[in-house]
This record gives sequence, structure tokens and C-alpha cells, in this order.
Amino acid sequence: MSDTPRPVPLAEALQAWLKRSGIAKRLGQAGVLDEWAELVGPQIAKVTVPESVSAEGVLRVQVQTAAWASELSLMTPQILGRLNKGRTGRIKGIRWVAGGSAPPAEER
Repeated sequence: MSDTPRPVPLAEALQAWLKRSGIAKRLGQAGVLDEWAELVGPQIAKVTVPESVSAEGVLRVQVQTAAWASELSLMTPQILGRLNKGRTGRIKGIRWVAGGSAPPAEER
């Protein structure tokens, strides 16, 4: 018998490396940015813009007004549940930031 390791399919090796390096988790977290509107629904999507996910898993979201930011902060547990359902990398928190880049609802 040879001590040479057996060849591993490239997809399998890449998947294992992504998991070991933590990149798979970060890709799962970043997927929230692309899927935001589908995950939170049209009403919330109209007044928010997801910006980034920190290495610690905190999602930063620009919100159109302080009133919306306050309302959404109360809904954070439910929104986190939707964001994390079936996802590899978990979002651990949301930082709602009032004002800034969220366009007015009529522009979206």
C-alpha cells in the first residue's frame, strides 16, 4: 500500500478550505445584503439600505428616519430570525442607523 493520499475532487477541497478559513461563514452573512428585500419584505425594504456585515456578524442598515429606526429596533428579533433561516453564516445583531443613504420611499 502506498502512503500517498488519495486525490480529492477540487469542489470538495475548496468547500473544506472555505469552511476552515471562515470564508464560507462570511459569504453566508454577506448574502443577506443581496437578499435583503426578499427577506424583510417590500415595506421595510423601501425605507432601508443594508450596508455591510462586520466580522462579528453585525449588520449595519441605513434607515430613512429615526422613527423607522426605532420601530425596526423593536422588530430586530423577528428580522434576525428571517435573516438567519437556512443560512451558513449567522447575523448576530443589527445596527439601525437613521438618516444617510436610504432614499425616500418614492424614489425606490
